[in-house]
Amino acid sequence: MTEPHICLIEDDPIMGESLVERFQLEGFKVDWYLRAQEARSAILANDYAVILSDVRLADLDGDTLYLQMLQDGYSLPPFILMTAYATVERAVSMLKQGVRDYVTKPFDLSRLVESVRELTANHDANTHVSDENILGVSTAAQKLAQLVPRIAGRATSVLITGESGVGKEVLARLIHHRADPANTERPFVAVNCGAVTPTLAEAEFFGFERGAFTGADKQKRGYLEQANKGTLFLDEVGELSLPLQATLLRSIQEKHIRRIGAERDIATQFDLVCATNRDLGSMVKERLFREDLYYRINAVTLHVKPLRDRPEDVYWLAQRFISAMAQRLNEPPKSLHPLTQLRLQEYSWPGNIRELHNRIEHACLISPNPILVPSDIFSSDWQRTASQLASFPGEDAALNTYQDACERLYIEEMLIRNEGRITETAKALKISRKNLWEKMKRHNIEAGRLTTVTSTPLP
Repeated sequence: MTEPHICLIEDDPIMGESLVERFQLEGFKVDWYLRAQEARSAILANDYAVILSDVRLADLDGDTLYLQMLQDGYSLPPFILMTAYATVERAVSMLKQGVRDYVTKPFDLSRLVESVRELTANHDANTHVSDENILGVSTAAQKLAQLVPRIAGRATSVLITGESGVGKEVLARLIHHRADPANTERPFVAVNCGAVTPTLAEAEFFGFERGAFTGADKQKRGYLEQANKGTLFLDEVGELSLPLQATLLRSIQEKHIRRIGAERDIATQFDLVCATNRDLGSMVKERLFREDLYYRINAVTLHVKPLRDRPEDVYWLAQRFISAMAQRLNEPPKSLHPLTQLRLQEYSWPGNIRELHNRIEHACLISPNPILVPSDIFSSDWQRTASQLASFPGEDAALNTYQDACERLYIEEMLIRNEGRITETAKALKISRKNLWEKMKRHNIEAGRLTTVTSTPLP
């Protein structure tokens, strides 16, 4: 059996050596780091079963390292923090953020070893699957995640397609990271092709020498040169002008560029990832996009589905955004009311993940309450919300009371969607008409009253 692999981050040499010696005697494989940034690179490159970190470190506090990696979208193994300066408020806050344990020095080393042993025993069942799950938990997102290791650093070019706001750049950054996880210095140069001024496009992409034209008072490296030994991400590549497409094609093929005003070429080597929300195939037929460039940039094509086609990701993403906002505002994370979860699932999200993030951020900033109700996220939903939340139990309610309230809300929601029609509602709920009538009677639900509540489509 492979020995459990743990990561220790401790800048006190005496404490660090003592912990390493004890855990090795207990049969663990230990990687010990004195600095948080060194540990961060190792965490990305290794499949640790547990991370054990001191809070106060020389370059970056351990709890800050955890929160930063969490906000960046990385899925971390069980994380234990150690400190001699614990406060109840900070411990509670970190435990809410997902830290597995928060131990105070001096601690019982034998007890700590047993805690780590319990966590490593279940390592295979943990949800730690590196950082690919930042794409989502839906089947569509996981299929994309499974492709990333196969193409990262291997495909000559990748084309990512999908509607605006679906997370194409997130996927591009994941491909970039997976190409060389341990090298955090590799450049990732993102270019919004639609925002590049046509008259300055050549200078922006290829750079220029000092004095090359009026106003060129210093040398500048272009995007292609900046991306050397890293990744060049061309977002909205369909917005490139035809003349620039021709120039780019040659540079991409030959891996050489020449700055404006220069006398010789410069070699540049980079991974190319492009993204678009347009149909490049149709653009090729209409002669709006060069056919040779089209086939050059799509050695592999990945399509990111819109959020409406992967509803499993909506709640998951919402929770991540809420946690990130709580960290940013330094306050406890808000929770989503069950009725809010229903609203999130039913909305079509035309703006995709970008819209979801915007609405969650707005709700977290504006709402003074710890629980977000539908009207916090969908402003025109206040009348339905007020009606349906009037008798909902508080957080201290018994489980059966809370379950009954959730069932009532769900039945009422389905009746509203089906305009009070019993047959259609029973079909949607996958129960018989008789069963629906019995539940409505038990919950004192009147279908006619519900149809009078505003059911305007969500904004």
